[in-house]
Amino acid sequence: MVAEVIINSSAKKLNRTFDYNIPEEYQDMVFVGTKVLVPFGKMKNLEEAHVVKIKEKSQFEIKDIAKVETGLTDKQIEMANWMANRYFCNISECIKLMQTPGTRTKNVNNRIQDKKINVVYLKKEYDEILFCIEAGKIKSEKQKRILNFVKSNEGCTVAEIEAFTDCSRAIVNTLVKNGYLEITEKKINRNPLINKNIEQNQKLKLTDEQENAFKKVQNAMQQNQFEEFLLYGVTGSGKTEVYLQLIQEAIENNKTAIVLVPEISLTPQMLDRFIARFGKEQIAVLHSKLSIGERHDEWERIKEEKAKIVIGARSAIFAPIKNLGIIIIDEEHDSSYKSESTPKYNAKEIAKKVAKENNIPLVLGSATPDLTTYYKAKEKNEITLLELTKRANNSALPKVEIVDLKQELANGNRSMLSMDLYQSIEENLKNKLQTILFLNRRGYSTFIMCRNCGYTVKCKNCDISMTYHSYENKLKCHYCGYEEKLVKICPECGSDKIRYFGTGTQKLEQEIHKQFPQAKTIRMDVDTVTKKNSHEEILNKFKNEDIDILIGTQMVVKGHHFPKVTLVGVIAADSSLNIDDYRATERTFQILTQVAGRAGRENLPGKVIIQTYNPENFSIQEAQKQNYNKFYETEIALRKQLKYPPFCDIIVIGFNSTNEDEIKKVSQEIFEKLKDKIDKEQFNIFKPMPSPIDKIQNKFRWRIIIKGNMTEEANKIFNDTLKEIYQKNYKNTKITIDVNPNNMS
Repeated sequence: MVAEVIINSSAKKLNRTFDYNIPEEYQDMVFVGTKVLVPFGKMKNLEEAHVVKIKEKSQFEIKDIAKVETGLTDKQIEMANWMANRYFCNISECIKLMQTPGTRTKNVNNRIQDKKINVVYLKKEYDEILFCIEAGKIKSEKQKRILNFVKSNEGCTVAEIEAFTDCSRAIVNTLVKNGYLEITEKKINRNPLINKNIEQNQKLKLTDEQENAFKKVQNAMQQNQFEEFLLYGVTGSGKTEVYLQLIQEAIENNKTAIVLVPEISLTPQMLDRFIARFGKEQIAVLHSKLSIGERHDEWERIKEEKAKIVIGARSAIFAPIKNLGIIIIDEEHDSSYKSESTPKYNAKEIAKKVAKENNIPLVLGSATPDLTTYYKAKEKNEITLLELTKRANNSALPKVEIVDLKQELANGNRSMLSMDLYQSIEENLKNKLQTILFLNRRGYSTFIMCRNCGYTVKCKNCDISMTYHSYENKLKCHYCGYEEKLVKICPECGSDKIRYFGTGTQKLEQEIHKQFPQAKTIRMDVDTVTKKNSHEEILNKFKNEDIDILIGTQMVVKGHHFPKVTLVGVIAADSSLNIDDYRATERTFQILTQVAGRAGRENLPGKVIIQTYNPENFSIQEAQKQNYNKFYETEIALRKQLKYPPFCDIIVIGFNSTNEDEIKKVSQEIFEKLKDKIDKEQFNIFKPMPSPIDKIQNKFRWRIIIKGNMTEEANKIFNDTLKEIYQKNYKNTKITIDVNPNNMS
């Protein structure tokens, strides 16, 4: 028998199958999906590959498979093939997403191993040991103490014996040598939830709206049919309780569930709610803050069917869970469900494919649905719309005020805080209530400029301004991580008139300390949550340690529930409006509505103050009223007029290269080929141009933008064109194709 394999390589020329003979001894071990090691070309080491097809014979002279390892299922291989075609990448790059974390490296010695500890057991029956004690063979009191302890605590560690018996390791070794004890290795799980001890709770009584939503999804589950639902509910309307009861329904019918949550929203609070309902034994968690060992062990628990519920960020959709009953995607509007790196997949699309294959419902939930999702639900009837219009505990939505910063400047206020916000913080401090201040920029100043000649400090690797971080007294590039010392003299003109412009969370924290010296503050942004569990520690401190003000980026926006938070201040609502992206107004509306949802979630009334230089902008106006429908109607009309998604797809062909001449040549060649192949009635193709940020990490960046609908026929044209270009062997230039990318820069 012959196996067709895909070599584990990102080289575009190797994105095809190669034939290998299956030796007699491996005939019963090799299936579609099996991972194998094979001799390849002139390489000395064996290459890793995955079997994608098995056939009777080959037309070539072929080598033998050298070694067989465990691999993927044929369904996973089928998914990898589909993804490679849809997202214009190598099959092996898709296969990696489905492999157990920690086993993806070719070098076996570098792979994550099971974690093992030495444990102690009695080697003889206890009656025999008692006889030895009575016969005087064991005289030492310490030895007797250890033997008694091990009898009561079989499988304990040497460290535990030392701690609880006040005896040394040497005495344990003597008992081992004399044949009374034995030390063996035991595999232990690296469990990220091990220290979570949360009291179990019962399901809550659903409101009429929640009950209606629950029953419609429950019906699809009982009928074993695929149906896509959009659970659109205002902030605090109890979407999570609906999720919990749907998962309960799945588990009671011996099914499992996947819950996808944006990485940033995978908060301890959210996990606690799931653990309180289902217990930690049934839950597996997958996200990037876990160690690679923890991810490996959680993946194995899922594979061994020890976990019934998988909660994780976008890559959790590939978890090897069996007997799936429901998929839930919370905060479905969040941009993190679309991968920015190869493969540039959309987790919502993958979830839909998985749900269809398993004949199960897919539930998308949001207070501010993605415009395209809402359009498919409201206009196209492709998605069933379920609405929750009231907060679950009947608390009122917070009162939202808009402050015009132009007016503040005219009144002589140059502070980061408007008078309204200053007075509201002061009042909250007096009343011992909590405040959240939101600013979607980390660091101290967003750029540094010489006021004499206009020179701006830019990263030496990227065409982007450096950001000043005051606590480390350094300039940092947020794109490549390059750091340098603070510039005090202009390198262009020698002037000392260096000034800091723009604001970040560090500067805001400093300003708060200056204006409210008595206030206890805590900051949450990428710079403060680098350590493991720091996210959880900050939120717990804010909740339990009388912290007055939480300052942060969008990390503070998502899914938190703090009963004492009655004031939310948005420092600069314009930061997301001024980005070069057709979704700028949608992102602004979403983030402002989500921020507003943090205030007044219990019985205390909430207040939100939005500071902006564009108070008349419709996304800010509708966020103030928290009126999604009005915002949707205005924005969808604009999108239709300008032909933006959902009325077409935006396809970005990205190029990056160390060679500027080559990148121009490759991009022009692709442009000419596509111009001849694609239907000009259906597609509008723009000439190759440098990207808005035209250099990152010393690589030049160009792009071609195409507007049109990505059909199967168009997909084939793009894939065929890429294959033609890869045959030309351009060594310095990488090409990616991204359909409706998150980031247009």
